[in-house]
Amino acid sequence: MNNSAVVRHDDLIVGIGGSDDAGVYRISDEVALVQTIDFFTPIVDEAYDWGRIAASNALSDVYAMGGAPLTALQLVGWPRDRLPFDLLADVLDGGAAILEEAHCTLVGGHSIDDNEPKYGLAVTGVVHPDDIITNEGARPGDALVLTKPIGTGLVATAIKRGVANREIRDAAVETMVRLNAAAARAMRRVGVSAATDVTGFGLLGHLGEMLRASGVSAEIEAAVVPLLPGARQFAIDNIVPGGTVRNLEAAARFTRFGDADEPIRLLLADAQTSGGLLLAVNGPLAKALLQALEEEGETGTVIGRVVARDFSDGPSGAITVV
Repeated sequence: MNNSAVVRHDDLIVGIGGSDDAGVYRISDEVALVQTIDFFTPIVDEAYDWGRIAASNALSDVYAMGGAPLTALQLVGWPRDRLPFDLLADVLDGGAAILEEAHCTLVGGHSIDDNEPKYGLAVTGVVHPDDIITNEGARPGDALVLTKPIGTGLVATAIKRGVANREIRDAAVETMVRLNAAAARAMRRVGVSAATDVTGFGLLGHLGEMLRASGVSAEIEAAVVPLLPGARQFAIDNIVPGGTVRNLEAAARFTRFGDADEPIRLLLADAQTSGGLLLAVNGPLAKALLQALEEEGETGTVIGRVVARDFSDGPSGAITVV
């Protein structure tokens, strides 16, 4: 596929050849389209909240590239003979609420009869061709800033098993439905070297993609990485989704964990849904970025730094947990 003519074009700025969050196609000297798609099965019991989470998650890739969402198409798989359509209406209402908040116009969609319910969006955004932010510009000396706590995969699994209390559940939902729009505005104000959103591959997986694309390595301080309430205890109790386990197995190939215990390793690899942005910013600008995030009503935490890739890091670079 990588050699096929259908994935190569003079106006294709970002395609499937790398590991960026979305594709970018130039329409003119002033406008490029940012295109992405995401959908998944329910991760909470409430249909309305599932719709909100799925929509926020789908929009996130556009924000991570520095773009603004423009239009969206809904994708629905629904077991029509087993679940009422009133429940589907709640899902769609949740998605619509997030689209309205994002000033993104719903233009259509497609549905199929499916044994397992699924919902998500294909989103098109716009960005100036000179303002695209990718995951390949991180440089030694950059600070790594994370804008949302991690642990949604562990909490979602605990919800499914009926062991997450309402306070823990609500904190996770609040995080997942919060758009990355404010974080994107802050990163555009200050200027960042590279960005990605933290989703299914977990913090380590998405940081690893950034390092490989940029030809660098990184150090992260596990003790300062923000966690959702309850997430660490669920990791200790082995209430862990399969995706997180697979992420950790993959991350172990390029991560030096040092003295980090198993729960911390699981948390750092936890498969996220609608996670925050991971930003690499020139070290002296880190405080300015944190200030901009605060002014935009968003949080930010410096969790580590980018370092030069050493020979012992291998060709893909390495993450050292300190």
